[in-house]
Amino acid sequence: MSKKIALVFGGSRGIGAACVETLAADGYEVAYTYVAKANAASKGRGYAADIREPAAIAKVFDEVERDFGARPHAVVANAGINVPGAPMAQFDAANFRQLVEVNIVGAFNILAEAARRVQDGGAIVAVTTSLVRFVVPGTGPYSATKAAVEALVRAMSKELSGRGVRVNGVAPGPVDTDLFNAGKTDEAKARMAAFSPLNRIGKPAEIAEVVRFLVSEKSSWIQGQIVQPNGGMV
Repeated sequence: MSKKIALVFGGSRGIGAACVETLAADGYEVAYTYVAKANAASKGRGYAADIREPAAIAKVFDEVERDFGARPHAVVANAGINVPGAPMAQFDAANFRQLVEVNIVGAFNILAEAARRVQDGGAIVAVTTSLVRFVVPGTGPYSATKAAVEALVRAMSKELSGRGVRVNGVAPGPVDTDLFNAGKTDEAKARMAAFSPLNRIGKPAEIAEVVRFLVSEKSSWIQGQIVQPNGGMV
């Protein structure tokens, strides 16, 4: 296999870090972005980036092409945030704006630049959430931002098919990450584990395996889909 480069946005921890390790093990040369701190144990090369700024995203693509000698074959749009959940009547407007700025505007910036810069025949994967379809009170604003990303994915899949670029989404259920665990009691985690008939929380590596499949040639006939690794949370 000729040299292939993967670029993971939001790859310093959680699902993103698992994607970095999994793709590196699959033979990719991997670059990833971070906000505050690079992952010293990572097998990838880190780049600081604020995904809310289009120029920052373009700079990452420039630096990856300079450092690795080619444009990415695979781009994973994983970077995102969550905020404390609340019913719509009590949801803080500033928190919603923060979600929009990172999860929608940031994802748009990543996906738009990826559409311009990914290699022909490559793959783009956006990480969303099963909460787009599995309704949980208090999660509406967060889920809405991820639903917007899924709309971008479906449109891009048709726009880029002529170049042989596949665009898909991965919508996990609850996964054991810092983002998931923040502010949750053990009781709350147990309730969320019970959403799945397997009665457990997913592992970052399990999501990374789905991403690995979607960027590989094994998924050559999968386009514009949202795959839900969520342990049967339906």
